[in-house]
Amino acid sequence: MHVADSLDSAALRQILTLVSEHDVSHEVVRRIISNVESAVLGKQQTVKLSVVSLLAGGHILLEDAPGLGKTSLARALAKTLGCRFVRMQFTPDLLPSDILGASVYRPATGDFEFRPGPIFTNVLLADEINRTTPRNQSALLEAMSERQVSIEGTTHPLSEPFLVIATQNPYEFEGTYPLPENQLDRFMMCLSVGYPDRKAELEILQRHRSGQPVDSLSSATTGEQVLEMQRQVQAVRVNTSLAEYMLDLCEKTRRHQELTLGISTRGALTLYRAAQAMAYCEGRDYVIPDDIKQIVIPVLAHRIVCRGVLKEDHRQRASQILKSLLDSIPVPT
Repeated sequence: MHVADSLDSAALRQILTLVSEHDVSHEVVRRIISNVESAVLGKQQTVKLSVVSLLAGGHILLEDAPGLGKTSLARALAKTLGCRFVRMQFTPDLLPSDILGASVYRPATGDFEFRPGPIFTNVLLADEINRTTPRNQSALLEAMSERQVSIEGTTHPLSEPFLVIATQNPYEFEGTYPLPENQLDRFMMCLSVGYPDRKAELEILQRHRSGQPVDSLSSATTGEQVLEMQRQVQAVRVNTSLAEYMLDLCEKTRRHQELTLGISTRGALTLYRAAQAMAYCEGRDYVIPDDIKQIVIPVLAHRIVCRGVLKEDHRQRASQILKSLLDSIPVPT
């Protein structure tokens, strides 16, 4: 009897510890979102989805016209995390070594010394990534996928956490190079910032009189806490019926007559991880159908290719197709 009682007490203590850790982590998530929203007004859903991508270990692509707050959102998120942050302006004359680093000859010793590039940081803001050439865009592929870079036969691991927040202007703007499909596939989410509403825009004008709110932001967490929350996200439960629900959607995109490229297995896995992170941000340790529905467009729309649609109209048409497919699939109960 005493042994059983002690086992029950130990199990109860373990459960209470896990619940306490989850409550603390959820409070940290709320603090991150609130901190970013204090500098980026009127964009609650975009901020929330950015944090979801961060907790799922994914990279973020912010797509919209200049002057709508893409860079401000990226800077606010970086400062909130309290991690090392580098902002890099992507231009046509950029070289891959300007991003990754290069070996420099040292006359005094007669050998080469590796000088790390800006990518060796925790948060890299790749500003206007589609203004640089495809050669430089592809320099990021290994880093975004495997958290490492290979230079002159030597592999260099990157710091953890590692997050790329890229901004890009619409394709119809002058001097842009469209991101190839394999590059787009490395971004967990593609988000559009959009214009703020009238009330939020008025508040932006008033709050910017004394400087940019982003400059006064303080960190709301640490890199170690972010890594711990990312580990907890991986433990969020996904019922088999919900996993099948996500796969049903992905398979329908592969057979859709208006699409020349459907969702890959990597895209399905990315949707799965994002659903876990969305549930975590909502304070749950299990996924529900609404978590999936909230993230389908930002996670999948940039991964499919529409047949006979102009680049500037692609995202809108892709979103419409995904919504119609989602409506056609029975929701698991």
